[in-house]
Amino acid sequence: MITPPSGAGEQQGGMGAALLSDPDRIERILRTLVKGVSKPVTCKIRILPSLEDTIRLVQRIERTGVAAIAVHGRRKEERPQHPVHCDVIKAVAEAVSIPVIANGGSQDCIKVHSDIEAFRAATGASSVMLARAAMWNPSIFRRDGPLPLEQVIGEYIRYELSATNHTFNTKYCLCKRLKEKLESPPGKKLHSAQSHREICEAFDSVVYYKKTTTMLEARSAAEARRHHTDDQFEDTDVTTMTVRFDKQVQETSVLQRDYPPQITPKMFLLEWSQSEQLPQPVYETVIQRPLDRFFRSTVTAANKKYRSTTWDKSKKLAEQSAAVVGLRTLGLPEGRMGEEESNLVKKRKREEKTECSGSAESAEESGHAPIGDCLALYSIYSTEGTASWMS
Repeated sequence: MITPPSGAGEQQGGMGAALLSDPDRIERILRTLVKGVSKPVTCKIRILPSLEDTIRLVQRIERTGVAAIAVHGRRKEERPQHPVHCDVIKAVAEAVSIPVIANGGSQDCIKVHSDIEAFRAATGASSVMLARAAMWNPSIFRRDGPLPLEQVIGEYIRYELSATNHTFNTKYCLCKRLKEKLESPPGKKLHSAQSHREICEAFDSVVYYKKTTTMLEARSAAEARRHHTDDQFEDTDVTTMTVRFDKQVQETSVLQRDYPPQITPKMFLLEWSQSEQLPQPVYETVIQRPLDRFFRSTVTAANKKYRSTTWDKSKKLAEQSAAVVGLRTLGLPEGRMGEEESNLVKKRKREEKTECSGSAESAEESGHAPIGDCLALYSIYSTEGTASWMS
């Protein structure tokens, strides 16, 4: 059971910590899971305002047949700066016969490896769950003591580059690790970084960045050649091309939009088919790679099939890549920034301008944002080749 920050559960339709006020629903969910899956089911809760209510809840949870229960020793409204209630976790451990996992000690109790056992003993739990302490420095699990933060960060950067982790997830984790050191020179560089290269520059890892990106590019090219060879034997009636659709591309240190907002290759292929009075394009998407479960799609347009030799992380991206192959083969525009404006782009701009003007007029009537603000926003997104975008 997920326990988000106070109030988050109510805003997410009664999920997470909001379920604490509905024990009947908790019981129904857990009984359904225990009955319906072959794996052990566990549950995680925060403590309730009173010890008695907390004990009654965990005993009720135990009767559903769960294998273990994790207890975050804070109430729903309490934040990390509030002390963890070890005494309540201990009372829970004494009240049930299933294993209890103690959670919430990162801020107060756990600084080094030996503190993990001390926290377990103080709570009487079977084991300990760590989140923030492990994120701050994963080497907290070393019995010989944590490694220097600089070493941990260096190793983490190597792992995330090899795994092609998302830039902003990497940045988030590193910022959490630096904590008060964010005001240091590397911390300031990290704070302003917008790419993996800039992150590596902040920590003197550019040489490794270049080595890793070269290796990954070579691996990707070899994989593309292999799939292209396979495709020649698989489907002789399919036109293939090595392309990958991406709304964003890396230009120097800034993420630039490769396509205008709300414009995609699939839309262009559909518009062309309609203008030529042809059937609507049909997409066949399959998952064939057991290692990563990536997707690849084949589109049929004008009675011909098109497919990219690359594999994508989602069905939507795979279909867009297939549409790009079709458009390029047919010699049609695909909507990229810098292309001559098509009727579709012009239509979208007219619609956006109309919507923008209508919103601005309503805002002026209600005394809110002036029309200039709205038109300025429209100008940013409609200027070819200049709009920068951060996800």
